[in-house]
Formats: sequence, structure tokens, C-alpha cells
Amino acid sequence: MPKERIQPMKNIKIALLQIKPCDRLDENLKKGIEYCKKAKEMRADIALFPEMWSNGYNIHDRPIDEWKAEAITADSEFVNTFGELAKDLSMAIGITLLEKNEKGLRNTLILFDRFGEKKLTYAKVHTCNFDVEQYLTPGDDFYVCTLDTATCGEINIGAMICYDREFPESARILMLKGAELILVPNACPMEINRLSQLRGRAFENMLAIATCNYPETVPDCNGNSTVFDGVAYTPELSGSRDTCILQADSKEGVYVAELDLEQLCHYRETEVHGNTYRQPQKYDALIDTKIAPPFIRNK
Repeated sequence: MPKERIQPMKNIKIALLQIKPCDRLDENLKKGIEYCKKAKEMRADIALFPEMWSNGYNIHDRPIDEWKAEAITADSEFVNTFGELAKDLSMAIGITLLEKNEKGLRNTLILFDRFGEKKLTYAKVHTCNFDVEQYLTPGDDFYVCTLDTATCGEINIGAMICYDREFPESARILMLKGAELILVPNACPMEINRLSQLRGRAFENMLAIATCNYPETVPDCNGNSTVFDGVAYTPELSGSRDTCILQADSKEGVYVAELDLEQLCHYRETEVHGNTYRQPQKYDALIDTKIAPPFIRNK
């Protein structure tokens, strides 16, 4: 369980690297370094890549063996370079990759803190088994780490990846494990319904959700990276407020959101959502593994 915060809080800056991938691993490494440096110039505390940056999520309409050969390990030079860069820039970096490990191939996020230490390794739990991701191995669990930042001290961070957002259990379990911010690498069109999912997950769990997508120049993507802060009510407003504090356009670029962590923490201590009035003793059906019609699929 993440530690309870003891440091004074300020705003934390989250940079979403909404950028187009290149054709080779070494080119993605070079471009990734370039844009992390741009994020640091914008005073970001955290820089987040889109889904599977190591090969640009280029696994569709290609021979399976071809893209499988592009998988890299979690301790590869590509990954470790971003760890070293995080230390050099004193900025946390969430790098994404097609990971090769002893369990098979995984769709993975690795989060380095500003000291270059690996704080979180998360593999996508809800792989898209109706499509080419059926050849990937799902992750084992959802994890939360405590990230030390220079501007606001410690913040508890979890992760989801793309399709994970479509299952309310993903964000709920991260909330129950103490997450205040969820990082979401993404690679699909972010239209009104998917954006509504993120808004809802942030609202019902009283946490922030930062999603980084690819720009419109990448097939089946359209930018629209977002940050929802989850704070629906404030004392000065008679009604609810817009929890979207950043929505990028469709173009390539670095988009920075400033999250008011003090406001979020106060909100979590006083409002009625999250884990305050749940009745888990009545939720047995949520862990029933039976799948009944009309939800049975062939794959």
C-alpha cells in the first residue's frame, strides 16, 4: 500500500507526449529522448508516452512473426536509456513497449522516477483478445507506486493501458489500492464515448486520469489526449464543474496539464465517492467468472 503523504503539496505538471512514432526502434529512442527534453523545458514532473512506443503499436496488418520479433526486454538498452534520461532530467518518465519476458509478449508501461529508479512495471491486463492482441500475454494485476516529485512531494500512481479503461474494475481496484493519479497510454480514436469513460472513471473514484494518445497522423488514432482531475464539486460552485483540465487537439506535440494535487487530496477527504459508502458485501457477482449470453464470443 502506498505511503501516506507528509510533504507540503503544490501543483504537479503532467506532459502527454502525443507524438508520431518512427519506423525503427533506434529512431523511436531518438525521438523519445527529444520529446522528453521538450517536456522538461516545459517544467513537467512526469512525461507519458502513448501505448507501445517502442514499435509505435505497429502490430496490425503485418505478419505476426514480424512484429513479435520487435519485442524487447524490460532491461533492454531502449528502456534503460529512458531510466538514465529520467535521472539526467530529474523528471519521471512513463515509457511504453512491446515487452518480451518469460511469460511471453506483453503490452507494458514502465515508470521511472526522477532519480532514474524503476517504480512501476504494468502490463496491460485487458488485452484486446478479439483482435491481434490475442497473441499477447495479459498482465497479472494492477499496481500502485509512490512517486517522489520535486514540486509536490509524493503522489500515488497507478496505470491502465487503452482497453483497460473500458472496464470499471480497472480504475476501481487502483483507487482501492490508493491511487491518486492513473496514467493511461493509448492507441485508438478518442471519441466522445471513450472520453466519457475516462471522465466517469475519474469522477466515481475521485482521482485524476491522464491519457496519452497518438496524433491523427497515426492510423486509427486522433490525438485528443486528456487529463481529468476527478474534482466534480468545489465550495464556490453551486453545481458541478468540468473535470477535464486538458484536452489536446489532434496534432503532434507535447501537451502539459497542471494538476492541483492539494485540491484533489482535500476533495478525496471530504466528498462521497470512491470507497466511502461502498457496500462490497453485495458485489459477489463481480467476481463470478461465468460468462452467459449475450456476452459469449468465439475469441
